[in-house]
Amino acid sequence: MSVIFFLINGFAQDEPFRITHGPYLQNMSEDGVSILWTTNRDAIAWVELAPDDSTHFYLEERPKYFSAPYGFKNVSAVHAVRLSNLRPGTTYRYRIYSQEVLSHKGTQVIYGKVAASKAYQTGPLTFTTGNHAKKDISFVILNDIHGNNELMTNLLKNTSWSNTDMVFFNGDMVSDITSEEQFLGGFVDTSVKLFASEVPVYYARGNHETRGNFAHRFADYFPGFSGKIYGMFRQGPVCFVVLDCGEDKPDSDIEYSGIVAFDAYRDKEAGWLKEALKSDLYKNAPYKIAIIHMPPFGGWHGEKEVEDKFVPLLNDAGIQAMFCGHLHKYIRKEATARQNFPIIVNSNNTVIKALTAPEGLKVEVRNEQGGLVDSLVIPQK
Repeated sequence: MSVIFFLINGFAQDEPFRITHGPYLQNMSEDGVSILWTTNRDAIAWVELAPDDSTHFYLEERPKYFSAPYGFKNVSAVHAVRLSNLRPGTTYRYRIYSQEVLSHKGTQVIYGKVAASKAYQTGPLTFTTGNHAKKDISFVILNDIHGNNELMTNLLKNTSWSNTDMVFFNGDMVSDITSEEQFLGGFVDTSVKLFASEVPVYYARGNHETRGNFAHRFADYFPGFSGKIYGMFRQGPVCFVVLDCGEDKPDSDIEYSGIVAFDAYRDKEAGWLKEALKSDLYKNAPYKIAIIHMPPFGGWHGEKEVEDKFVPLLNDAGIQAMFCGHLHKYIRKEATARQNFPIIVNSNNTVIKALTAPEGLKVEVRNEQGGLVDSLVIPQK
């Protein structure tokens, strides 16, 4: 048995040290961005950053940003580097690095090989920071893909990425989370190939991302906003309120095996939302948009929680539209006495593409073949 164990481990270590997923950009702000990727073994990680000018990336040593949130360089196979103190509306070039840590005993650390993204033949990757002063922006919303990479590719095939500021994953991008390979292979790898290394993503967790034995690791791969996986940010004239809906059934339901406490979680989130909607970041934005997976209707427990705990706050704060998913069909619900803003429920086989224009926020809903399903204009208030 010991010989077999030795051989298995020997073969495992023969695999070259490499980057396995990513990089992908998250939570872009005016002065920063998070860059995430994974490796096949534990390592330290850093990002080299250069201005997007005429100089060669290798002209000089570029500043290094390490994954070191508490003063120690993080040793892990999941790497998250937050770049900060950047300039608004500025394009940067970047390259990611990981160096394997073979052993760490006391003060002795033995390092292995380095793996990095390409920067010579194909050129470094780029991103552009957010800018409140930007006049017009565009964004894309996807949801309920449930690991169907072919569907996601078809929905995005006519997207002009050079003119897209961000993408929202509005929940249920997979059916459950059972491992890193299943989770990231379910949609992240495809998004990296298409756009996510250079166009930032924001994630409104759905009810299916709370399921599976690996679901508690969700925030390792999508860490969200300052320790929360719900939050608020502004890009150009739009303030986005990104909410986490939680599960759709009562916490006591047999399906959850006593492992969830989403009612109390949504109470805490509502407390945060009440204060966030008072901020100048929100109040001064010409457009105010909510992104949440479950809509505040349908009759299930989670939907009723969204209606009772979030909608009154959004009503009072003058939200102009809410974008949802979850129901696997397209629904456009106009403002009512209970919710004084329109709700656009995107289907599982359509994509929302929106852009600001002089007449308002123009929204198009398109199907897998690129056909127009619906369109509307949300005016400024």
